Amino acid sequence: MPLLITNARILTMDPANPHAEAMLLKDGRIAAIGGRAEVEALKTTDTRVIDAGGNTVLPGLSENHLHLFSGSAELDHLHLSGIQGFDALKDAAQAYAARMPNEIVLFGQGADYTILGEGERVTRHHLDRIIPDRPFAIFAHDHHTAWANTKALELAGLLHGKELGPGNEVVMGEDGLANGELREMEAFGPIQFAAGFDRYRLGLATGGEPAPYPAGAEFEKDIAVMRRGLDYCARHGFTSLQCMDGNLYQLELLAEIERRDGFLPLRVRIPFHLKNFMPLSMLEKASQMAEKYNSDFLSSGTVKMFYDGVLDSWTAIMVEPYANKPDSTGGDSLFTPDEMKAAAIEIDRRGLQVAVHAIGDGAVRAVLDGYEAAREANGTRDSRHRVEHIEVVHPADIHRFRELGVIASMQPPHPPGAMGLPLEPTVSMIGRDRWPYSYAWRTLKDAGAHIPFASDWPVSPIDPMHGIQAAVTRQKWAETDPDQRFTLMEAIAAYTIEGAYAEFAEDRKGMLKPGYFADVTILDSDIEAVAPEDIHAIRPSTVICGGRITFES
Repeated sequence: MPLLITNARILTMDPANPHAEAMLLKDGRIAAIGGRAEVEALKTTDTRVIDAGGNTVLPGLSENHLHLFSGSAELDHLHLSGIQGFDALKDAAQAYAARMPNEIVLFGQGADYTILGEGERVTRHHLDRIIPDRPFAIFAHDHHTAWANTKALELAGLLHGKELGPGNEVVMGEDGLANGELREMEAFGPIQFAAGFDRYRLGLATGGEPAPYPAGAEFEKDIAVMRRGLDYCARHGFTSLQCMDGNLYQLELLAEIERRDGFLPLRVRIPFHLKNFMPLSMLEKASQMAEKYNSDFLSSGTVKMFYDGVLDSWTAIMVEPYANKPDSTGGDSLFTPDEMKAAAIEIDRRGLQVAVHAIGDGAVRAVLDGYEAAREANGTRDSRHRVEHIEVVHPADIHRFRELGVIASMQPPHPPGAMGLPLEPTVSMIGRDRWPYSYAWRTLKDAGAHIPFASDWPVSPIDPMHGIQAAVTRQKWAETDPDQRFTLMEAIAAYTIEGAYAEFAEDRKGMLKPGYFADVTILDSDIEAVAPEDIHAIRPSTVICGGRITFES
């Protein structure tokens, strides 16, 4: 059925035709766009009319860095964002435990590192005082640190510690037992495995496939989890998703949903995850995934890697030591610089895109060095390799993004002080000298980098209106710091045009123009008229992907 969107303030993101009043969608594409009278004249008897009420209409929004499968599964967990203090944590956890009597492990998500107050780290003893008789673990908002009670540590065989790979740690207490803090995936993975939750995080934890392969009720459960995640993303205004953990199983689940329904409600890109214990010969699987899944709705073709951890657990790799830990630059990286170069060269040789998690400026430099090595080995091409997060960048490396054609994939809800996040301990870990180069969106953009925005859901709330507000209202940590804010149109572009560019699709989506995909997000307000600090309250009213309505309020 053709769709006519009219009475609209359309922001096309097309510089040749930036504004319009009406748009006709037909056969999955934009058939016409322009003035209200001229487009309404194209209406036929079978056309459905959508009155936008004078509100903003945007190209379908692109979530450019998320973890779809695990985020979908976590929707049932205890959510701790905004919880502060022992008593508040205790009340929330005990109420959740009462609602979930049959859970093997009680999981909480989204805890601040300072959930108990500045200067006090969570231990198993705190959690034992809250829930002593059932396994209980809470995860930091960044998903790189967890804290477990004694029952959970015993269940997972971690109470007496465990030898782990580089960058992972079971933190030990003075009593010779684990103190409850678990840094990085190898450390807290055994708890997830014991709870049966590991299947949803395989794309992050191992990059491998579930064994045995789920069948019957288990497979149907995973289909339901994936459907719920797709619906959750659509109702937040998205029509495209670029996932940043991947395995073949996720592609197969999505393909099965598409087979059963005849369509997917969003366009989804799933990478192959190259782990540091894999030989480079495993990249043949990445090539096979890219060859098999290459449609406009379901695709692969990207290889995801992790180079370091995160700032708040001192596992991000820095050029100079942490300001509050002067004997450490972050420990061991997940790949050595030489391993990063070898991987980048081989991935690039295969014609695949690389996307690497790099938080600290030392990690960012090593990844850029890898991309430079790939260019030298394989020649220059339009590779659009990516660096994910870039929470600190060394000033000497800023210009390299443009010179190497590297995408700076960043998340506006992440800086301390943004959208309710506490400043500490992160700003003190970074140190005053590095503040001007932290979460430096504007600095990198002005230097010529392409910058798509995202949430990293479930690390941050997925809502793109939160991301846009965070981008346009960013506050300096010190008056002498550079202003890193984006304009409203730049922030919208980072969720539309730049998202399309990041997946080589700028010739068919990211703008509203004739012939482009009929991917549209209609808002319930005029975003240009709303005060910047109120943007978070704007909601999608209708979302359309490929000419199909995927959400209506």
